[in-house]
Formats: sequence, structure tokens, C-alpha cells
Amino acid sequence: MIILYAILLIVAIIGIIGIIYIYNFNNLQDCLTRINEAESIIDDCLRNKYDTILKIENIIHNNITETKIVFKELEKLKKEKISTFEMERKLNDTLILMDKVKNDYPDLLDTKECKDLYKKLLENDEKISAAKKYYNKYTSSLNILVNKFPSNIISKLHGVKARNYFDNKDMADDDLEDFKL
Repeated sequence: MIILYAILLIVAIIGIIGIIYIYNFNNLQDCLTRINEAESIIDDCLRNKYDTILKIENIIHNNITETKIVFKELEKLKKEKISTFEMERKLNDTLILMDKVKNDYPDLLDTKECKDLYKKLLENDEKISAAKKYYNKYTSSLNILVNKFPSNIISKLHGVKARNYFDNKDMADDDLEDFKL
């Protein structure tokens, strides 16, 4: 009779450990899946933003003859392999330059085509902003799971590591340069 209770106790303990393992593993996988979804959305939006900026650049080059405006960052992006964070930052820098051109040549970029392209950029930026919030939310959840018992054991078993937020900030390190723009 005692042996039967011991076997039942062992089975119950193994069952509880199995349930805890499955629960935490599923939480880790859920966070990783959502982070990957957000990365995919951000990548698609950045590609669309890049293509739209190229169209605006073509309009500028085709219509401004008295000066040669060069978008150096945009030309470099074709050849560089950079993170999505750096890509977004460089695209935004190019947009700032384009806005200066827009101020200098208001008639040029006041066409329906340019307005549609700028509207498309605005919609893209809204999607990127929403995807970044989504990414950072689940990155935060993942980082908590990676550092919290018992899911930290499961994350180590499966090689899941804490991730930086989309803006490349790591709240766990002592690098204060993370927070400078």
C-alpha cells in the first residue's frame, strides 16, 4: 500500500513538473512568435518606406535642375547590411533632408503624386510605431520570462536569451549611451 502511494506521489510530482514545463515553454514560444511577427511587419513597412522615399527622390531629381541634391544615406542603404533599427534611423534622416527640400521647393512636392507618397509614408510610420510597441511589449514579457524562475531554466534549455528593445536599448546593462538619440 505504501509503495502504491509512493508511485502515485512520484507520478503526481512528475505530472506537475510537466505541466509547469509545458506552461512556461508555451509562454516563451508565444513571446518569440509575437516578436517575430512584429519584426516581419516592421521589415515590410521599412521596405515600403524605402521604396516610397526612392519615388520621392526620383521626383526631386527629375524636377530640380539648378542644383544637385544628393541623398547619400539613401544611396548607402542599397549596399549596407544593417539592423532594422539603423535602417529606420537612416530613412528618417533622409526624410528630414527631403522635408528641407520640400520647404525650399514647395511647388515641387505639392503635387497630387507627392501628397499621396507622403500620405503613404505617414501610414507606414503609424504601422511601424504600432509594430514597435507590440515588439517592445513582448520583448519585455520575454525578458521577464528569461530571468524569472522556473521559466529561466526552460529558456536556458532551449537557448532562448533576453532581447534588446526595438530601439536597441538594453535595460539590463550599465551602458547609458543606449538612451541617447
